Amino acid sequence: MRAAAREAMLPFLEGVFGNPSGLYAAGRIAQEAVDEARGRVAAALNARTSEVLFTSGGTESINAAMTGIAVAMRRAGAGNHVITTAIEHHAGLHAAQFLEGQGFDVTYLGCDASGRVSVAELEGALRPETVVASVMLANNEVGTVQPVAQIAGVLREFAAAHGHRVMLHTDAVQTPGWMPLDVYALGVDALSLSSHKFGAAKGSGVLYLRRATPFLPLLHGGGQEMQKRAGTENVAGIVATGVAIEAATRDIGQRALRVRALRNQLRDGILAGVPGSATNGCQDDCLPNNLNISFRGLESDLLVAALDARGIAVSSGSACSNSTWEPSHVLMAMGVPIRQAAGSIRFSLGESTTPAEIEAVLTVLPSEVERLRSDGVGRVA
Repeated sequence: MRAAAREAMLPFLEGVFGNPSGLYAAGRIAQEAVDEARGRVAAALNARTSEVLFTSGGTESINAAMTGIAVAMRRAGAGNHVITTAIEHHAGLHAAQFLEGQGFDVTYLGCDASGRVSVAELEGALRPETVVASVMLANNEVGTVQPVAQIAGVLREFAAAHGHRVMLHTDAVQTPGWMPLDVYALGVDALSLSSHKFGAAKGSGVLYLRRATPFLPLLHGGGQEMQKRAGTENVAGIVATGVAIEAATRDIGQRALRVRALRNQLRDGILAGVPGSATNGCQDDCLPNNLNISFRGLESDLLVAALDARGIAVSSGSACSNSTWEPSHVLMAMGVPIRQAAGSIRFSLGESTTPAEIEAVLTVLPSEVERLRSDGVGRVA
């Protein structure tokens, strides 16, 4: 957490614990804090305050956007076809699968070898009964930035030609702090964020919902969040979200340049120092803090464990059980060979990452890879 976000939320965990819906003094103070945070988030996104909803995190925001809009559009008689991509976060993929179970027809777009979705393929998938397109802004596994603004332009042209609007949602969870977020420049109708990704508390999130976008709430009960998300607000988490997103959207260019240089130093050092290593995903039009790299002949989970024992935290997009690998669905969609995908790990850098930490990884990693290879442990057949 950012120190400023932690400090901002503490009063609402201790002295001021009122329900924002209450008319008593503590409730009014809590409501004022929620309103102030909503204004901060709206300013960061170039949105109206009435278009900002607070949720429990990215998963809820993504599910609420995809299902809430799709069901509302179908009820209005607009259709039952949804377009998304094969490389979405599982929150988006599982929401799409849920919609399929509710009678929606879902088209899953592929991607190229860099992990980028084709605007032309999306345009070709549009139908008169299409109601929602959901395309993530930047991929969580390989960092590739998607052409969301171009897709929005295609949808506007489709609406002009056919008199039928298709709502556009984007999962922007990975992007705050690394690229500008302007909902009007992007042209989206809905946008999802997770607060802990930009230095606020876990268990908080944001859903931007453009004014007049058809929407049916997932949660029912009270009239909170402008009748769109029932439940007593997580005031402390919301306050932290407002403070953190302000900090994350300051000095983005300078932060991105510094972290990209560190990422490139890490990438180049690994490729030079570890035989049989290869990068996955776009290396240019991508998030500056993401590096996905494969190690030939290794199973990634064992490498993750070996590095963890040396104090280095990395993640794996694959799952292994009883010697059966289930490689990352993102890498599979990109056409990465299964043996290469099975040995892939992701390094995630942050604004606190230092050159000394990069050097530490470059010192430890080659010997750990060599040890695992020579032991024959976790070798992919």
